[in-house]
Amino acid sequence: MPDKIYLDYNASAPLKPEARDTAVAALGIGGNPSSVHQSGREARAIIERAREDVAILVGGRTQDVIFTSGATEANNLAIRGFVPEGEPRRVIVNGTEHPSVLEAVGDAEHLPVKADGVVDIGFLQRMLADRDWRNCLVSVMAVNNETGVVQPIDEVVAVAHAAGAKVHCDAVQAAGHMPIDMLERGIDIVTISAHKMGGPRGVGAVATGPGVALNAIIRGGGQERGMRSGTENPAGIAGMGAVCASAPSYGPNVAKARELRDRLEVALRETIPASVIVAANSPRVGHVCCVALPGVPAETQVMMMDLEGIAVSAGAACSSGKIKTSHVLREMGLGDDISGSAIRVSFGWNSRDEDVDGFLEAFHRMAARIGS
Repeated sequence: MPDKIYLDYNASAPLKPEARDTAVAALGIGGNPSSVHQSGREARAIIERAREDVAILVGGRTQDVIFTSGATEANNLAIRGFVPEGEPRRVIVNGTEHPSVLEAVGDAEHLPVKADGVVDIGFLQRMLADRDWRNCLVSVMAVNNETGVVQPIDEVVAVAHAAGAKVHCDAVQAAGHMPIDMLERGIDIVTISAHKMGGPRGVGAVATGPGVALNAIIRGGGQERGMRSGTENPAGIAGMGAVCASAPSYGPNVAKARELRDRLEVALRETIPASVIVAANSPRVGHVCCVALPGVPAETQVMMMDLEGIAVSAGAACSSGKIKTSHVLREMGLGDDISGSAIRVSFGWNSRDEDVDGFLEAFHRMAARIGS
């Protein structure tokens, strides 16, 4: 078995040293953050420092950051908690969103994307044209987790606000890779996750803009300003704060990830003509490549690459042990030959040139074995 090559940063990034060290140090504080004695105050101070770091990263206000158990809970809080219970509301979600957005409420309306994976702004205008929507939330992610397509959030905000609607942006795959600047851009709610940036698993955050009040979906204790009951996780939150604080200094790593991704895609086009780079001509972040071998099931590719010591993901989601055709690629109008045969290669802060070399060697062997 060769040395392991990890190319699945969009699923979970390896823990950054600063996150590990900060989280370990926080583990030594035994107090409950809600206690008023010294140990409790020390734990509370850790959380509040991290809250400041998250606010700075997303461009929001410290007092408007709420810690959660991860992005799935954060997205549910953003959408399900948008208006007080019992009041009428409307939710519009981009059809290529993460399932935690698509499935947060059962009556969400879907905003389609065009063939390039970018949301149809004209369609959104028509959806909002019939009235002044004061209790409407439009949810569009900053960066798609499967394809890396960057959505026109500024245009979404302009259209939504003109109709009186608010905007939620799942920025999980954008945080640490590009500026978010929620207050400057007028984004009303932002959600992020620690472990996608190299922080600990099981920690996320919601940041709200001025005038946005969410309704708690977890009650019984009143923690996080009454918005998320349950004793906070100071160690995990501290690790999240550390990666948020270090994100601005990781510009060279972001550039390196793009360089590696671009080299990978050039090589695939030149040496395996049957391969298809999804959304190749769309606006994309630089660390994600979604590549399909038409007719070869994604799960087969993932397993064969794993046997070669290379970790990648299927472009499709797993549910109860069954691989499903990617809803993202189907929304883009791609047939089953592509949407069922796409894998995702994603780079990050610790990616190396030899990772690309190893992937290409293994991918060539796999393609030759299956006759592509």
